Amino acid sequence: MNKPLLSIIIPTHNRPHLVTQAVQSALEQTMDDFEVIVVDDASTQPIDLPSHPKLRVIRLSQPHGGAGTRNVGLAAAIGRWVTFLDDDDRLLPHMAELSLKALSSTTLSAPVAVISGLEEVNPQGEVLGMRLPPLLRPRGAHFFLEELEAGKSYNTKQTLVVEREVLQKIGGWDNHMRSRVHSELFLRLNPVCSIIGLPIITYQLYNHQGQRVSRNPQLRQESFIRLVEKHQKLFQAHPQTFAKFVYEHARKCYEIGLKREAFSNLCWAMQIDPPQIFPRIAAKFYQSRMKLYNFRF
Repeated sequence: MNKPLLSIIIPTHNRPHLVTQAVQSALEQTMDDFEVIVVDDASTQPIDLPSHPKLRVIRLSQPHGGAGTRNVGLAAAIGRWVTFLDDDDRLLPHMAELSLKALSSTTLSAPVAVISGLEEVNPQGEVLGMRLPPLLRPRGAHFFLEELEAGKSYNTKQTLVVEREVLQKIGGWDNHMRSRVHSELFLRLNPVCSIIGLPIITYQLYNHQGQRVSRNPQLRQESFIRLVEKHQKLFQAHPQTFAKFVYEHARKCYEIGLKREAFSNLCWAMQIDPPQIFPRIAAKFYQSRMKLYNFRF
């Protein structure tokens, strides 16, 4: 195979019914100059995909985890640019073409990466919501620690298209991270690479009831602590965003049953930025009391 312009890397583990759709969405891109690399992270049953000239499958005999599996795909990729697709999500057909067009037409000095919007869909294909990224985070910024514009979301990191060599130079994905792998990567990427945000939906995030790393309470808490400890100086330099980040983690801990961790992180957020966090807590308390009041009367 001649060197393609883009490598689409799909890590997968024990999701044969979902990865087939992910691969199909990658192969249906409106541009031709790409390859698809599926890295099977020691699934119980090796995945069985139809052969295709643009498709390569790498089978791992020992589990590497989400970050490690991505790094295997990154090492195998030969495209100038790379993007990563979760095995339970899908690319829209124009994702690669629009992303690379934006990169080829930018006047920003290299290196430059691009992200775009995504929509969340349920098993019936209904759109549950959508997210659009900030328009630009210049080189030297720290992505989700920067103040966010109204109507934009940092939770579009899955759509990243970046030069393979840039990703390799910063060390690729952190193999020790089991959750929040994208957040950790972007804190290393943005300081050395400008990130353009396209106000276009190119990615479908599939909302299903199957097992997801992001729903694992233990992994979520462990990865949160590792992320903050690894980038402690960056978080401390952005106290308002840091406090909000800890508060949102506390709220999620409570939702998934980690009540002790939720209380601990809530206290932590209060210590970082009381003027911001106290009104949030008061508003939540007021809302809960009103719901109880309406229920009684």
